[in-house]
Amino acid sequence: MQQALLIITSVADIDAAHRMARMLVEQRLAACVNIMPAVRSVYRWQEVIEEANEVTLLVKSTQARYHELEAAIKAAHPYQVPEIVAVPLVAGLPAYFNWIEAETKRELDV
Repeated sequence: MQQALLIITSVADIDAAHRMARMLVEQRLAACVNIMPAVRSVYRWQEVIEEANEVTLLVKSTQARYHELEAAIKAAHPYQVPEIVAVPLVAGLPAYFNWIEAETKRELDV
């Protein structure tokens, strides 16, 4: 079984979130993307403390697809340095992890 991952990223608005989520699932880079609207981010950028309304995406994928997923997010993302953080999922319902793996297989692998 592939290592399941939770990848976190944020975008500026709900339309960008929907486009990115759909693109990642359509390309089988993600099995599922949860869109969490209305988060407020506080961060330092170029020595200035900034605040922004953002939309967080929780992306479920596998280690095997991570590099392609990261490249797809970077290519579609408007930010110069987008948040892309991957966390290994070490426990959970085995059937769910199997579903993530099945849904993220490359079409050539199916």
